[in-house]
Amino acid sequence: MINKRLLVKALLSHNDENSFYDKKLKLNLTTKEGKAKFLKHICALSNSNPKNNAYIVVGIEDKANSILGVDFFDDSKLQNLINAYLENAPLVLYENIPFPHLPEGKVVGLVTIRPIDQITALKKNIWKYFGGAVFFREGSISMPKDFDIELKDTNSERVKTIEKHAQNNISLTLDGVVDFLQNHHEDLTTSYRVFKETFVVCWSGLQKKVKNKIYYSRVDIELINEQVKLFYSNLDEVEISFTEDKFILTEYVSLGLNGRNKYYPLEQVNISFEENGSYKLDTKLLFEAPQLDKRSLMHLLNNNNVLLEKLKAQKAFTLKEESELFNLCTIYMLCIFNNIPKAINHLEEAKNYLKNKDPALYQTYKDCLRILRKVKYN
Repeated sequence: MINKRLLVKALLSHNDENSFYDKKLKLNLTTKEGKAKFLKHICALSNSNPKNNAYIVVGIEDKANSILGVDFFDDSKLQNLINAYLENAPLVLYENIPFPHLPEGKVVGLVTIRPIDQITALKKNIWKYFGGAVFFREGSISMPKDFDIELKDTNSERVKTIEKHAQNNISLTLDGVVDFLQNHHEDLTTSYRVFKETFVVCWSGLQKKVKNKIYYSRVDIELINEQVKLFYSNLDEVEISFTEDKFILTEYVSLGLNGRNKYYPLEQVNISFEENGSYKLDTKLLFEAPQLDKRSLMHLLNNNNVLLEKLKAQKAFTLKEESELFNLCTIYMLCIFNNIPKAINHLEEAKNYLKNKDPALYQTYKDCLRILRKVKYN
């Protein structure tokens, strides 16, 4: 079993990017350009590594090779994007790897591209890349190739050695469990469970009981053996359950108007552990968007737009308006769910203004974008 934190360190020890791994400061999957560049790299790494895994490490400053981290990213539908645009699409896994020195909520993203030993190509046009294009890695650059297209195994022994050096052991697992239970979340309820005598899952959260059910907020869940953060949220309510071979996580979001909020199931994640030392993660979208009174929504939308104009003009806000800003993104999101025109444009327009005003306000934007992304890819 591979300890992913050790694997990231081993990959970064190859200071220069090469034909089996790439490093990025961040991924931008919200624009056509960002998606196109990501797909290009997936295509190139897959074609250049037909017999071994290839990797992209996210959250790394390129020149100094330093670990800066990125926000926790739980887009379980990333494979849908890859399948939609790539012919002979490889299986791609995005994992969030915690590092002790990073701030709370920051992780290193690890993208693993599994080998398929087939030529991967773009199915259709995206941004400036044309359907049918084939990419390969030449050193640290993903380049298009139009002739002499041939898959060559040049990296399998090197990657095998790196992965061997990143193998987990009992000492690392025990240290990880003790560190999680004792040092990470002193003010929260913490627990752990062992599955199939092999996998150790630790979780923490602020616990509350409602009608004989236990819910958690401020949730953090890690698969200790592999040093992978499975879930992280300061916002949502989460229900946790498990059987002998499954860990089940059901996520809820609070939505509504004028303080009359209701909890809506968003997504269920099932982690199934196998006897052969492997595990499978399945997600199921449960969300049904609330259909609200459009007259009330239009009133709130107009108020939102006034606040947005004041943000853009950098005008002073009253105390009431300051508190209303924290509902700005949620109201735009509810308008989007209720098919009110231009709400998505206003939300995108608000992004940089919220980011420049207050990190907490910008977090409300990211939380709403996360929900919208999940719903969109389903």
